[in-house]
Amino acid sequence: MNADRAAHTVIDSPIGPLTLASVGGVLSGIYMVEHRHQPNPATFGDRDTAGFDEATTQLAEYFDGRRTDFTVPLAARGTPFQKRVWDALRTIPYGDTWTYGQLADSLGTPTAVRAVAAANGRNPISIIIPCHRVIGSNGSLTGYAGGLDRKRFLLEREAERAGLRLSR
Repeated sequence: MNADRAAHTVIDSPIGPLTLASVGGVLSGIYMVEHRHQPNPATFGDRDTAGFDEATTQLAEYFDGRRTDFTVPLAARGTPFQKRVWDALRTIPYGDTWTYGQLADSLGTPTAVRAVAAANGRNPISIIIPCHRVIGSNGSLTGYAGGLDRKRFLLEREAERAGLRLSR
């Protein structure tokens, strides 16, 4: 497969259609309808279902409550700092939440809460890189590129499947 070939597909999910994007056959984006900070869809390449089987299967398993972590290869494009934040997001346990402050602390940058929040909001691979697991310091649901209703849904679903109770 061409290492620079961009492609995308659209799949159904309980939170609405998801656009999966890839570059060179590696998942590079998951975008929801009305997703903030979404790149220009013209950059997604041709619509083609080929190469998305594993991501589609793992997302279906996640939504069915049979998957708590993902193993599909990722190619998130961002700055080195953004990539550090996105890597840290993947350490937040399924069914758990962290505050932006906790996320900043985990990176050894406790005073960079705003920069961490901005990087979190630019996460190109929603759900698999679980930016929805980050909440405000007072426990409130704050900011989510896919909208707070979707964030609430994902957190409630994870908490339910993990046998926890989401108190927000």
